[in-house]
Amino acid sequence: MTGYPLLLDLAGRRVVVVGGGAVALRRVHDLVAAGADVLVVAPEILDDLAALAPVHRRPFGEDDLAGAWLVMACTDDPDVNAAVAEAAERRQIFCVRADSATGGTARTSAVARFDGLTVAVNGGDDPRRAVALRDAVATALDLGELPARPVRPAAGGEVALVGGGPGDPELVTVRGRRLLARADVVVVDRLAPRELLAGLPDTVEIVDCGKSAHRHNLTQDEINEVLVDRARAGKRVVRLKGGDPFVFGRGGEEWLACVRAGIPVSVVPGLSSALAGPAAAGIPLTHRGVAADFTVVSGHLDPGRSADEGVDWPGLAASGGTLVLLMAMERLELIAAELIEHGRDPATPAAVVHRATTSGQRVVRGPLREIAGLAREAGLGAPSVVVVGDVVDVLVS
Repeated sequence: MTGYPLLLDLAGRRVVVVGGGAVALRRVHDLVAAGADVLVVAPEILDDLAALAPVHRRPFGEDDLAGAWLVMACTDDPDVNAAVAEAAERRQIFCVRADSATGGTARTSAVARFDGLTVAVNGGDDPRRAVALRDAVATALDLGELPARPVRPAAGGEVALVGGGPGDPELVTVRGRRLLARADVVVVDRLAPRELLAGLPDTVEIVDCGKSAHRHNLTQDEINEVLVDRARAGKRVVRLKGGDPFVFGRGGEEWLACVRAGIPVSVVPGLSSALAGPAAAGIPLTHRGVAADFTVVSGHLDPGRSADEGVDWPGLAASGGTLVLLMAMERLELIAAELIEHGRDPATPAAVVHRATTSGQRVVRGPLREIAGLAREAGLGAPSVVVVGDVVDVLVS
């Protein structure tokens, strides 16, 4: 079909739907969502349809088109649909025929809506073709793969704390990619999946706060100030962090800083390396008959401290569950010694997963008493996830 595409404002305007079955139900649902004043005409009408709009349970008559702006012929009888189209033609009302697109004077499109955008696809009267393309476009929009970033300034500044996942950029959430695609400012961590930044426009400000054990581009207070400052300037700010914002990521402090400043803030959970690292190495954190629980611990804390000052290492040593250590490579030898001293079997299987989920992933396995030395010999440092427990070897053939 050749034609002129339009987006109709049907709010408060009469639309007549002739037909009472499943096709009519789909059309009426969308029309009601658009605010149309819908009238349904058919001898038999589904209860779900009758609950959506006023109905006349009788055959169609031309007088039903009085005051209509649009009519949709949705019956399973071609003769009835043709009669509706002819009546609409006489009254100069556009008509959509569900059974035969060429028999009407208007077409419905396969529609996708995204962040204020409306994408309508006509498949040349081939509805399956239109739906296939619509779905492809909708998926690309969801994943931030199409240039759908708003051009107009934001109505007000906002901050989103986005968990980037363990390293592989494909493991960020769909919502995370969507927010990143529309950001004006991205404040990024060292361990965040930086490949996601490559497709952003040059107009997006990238603030690198790449913290590492021995280098601080920005202090935490300075990061908080950047988030608040840019949001107060009306910017859409994404704080892109590795893993999950609230798992050893100080996301809670950033949240509180925004709240104290009156800045709207949201959080997008990310896949923590505490879960993804072991999984990527073929290590289940729990396994029936082997381990029913696991504990995630920060290795930054001094293993020599008492339980009141830091981690309850004696309790962890006595537990039969799986132990996952993050940021532990500098203290791994001390941690292993502390666990063994408090009763953990020195032969307990352990593993170090380095740069989990990325092309640089490496895994070293060994008994707890040797794992620090084995990792050092292999040249493994941060970022790594350490797993201690019988689950380490449960899937090893």
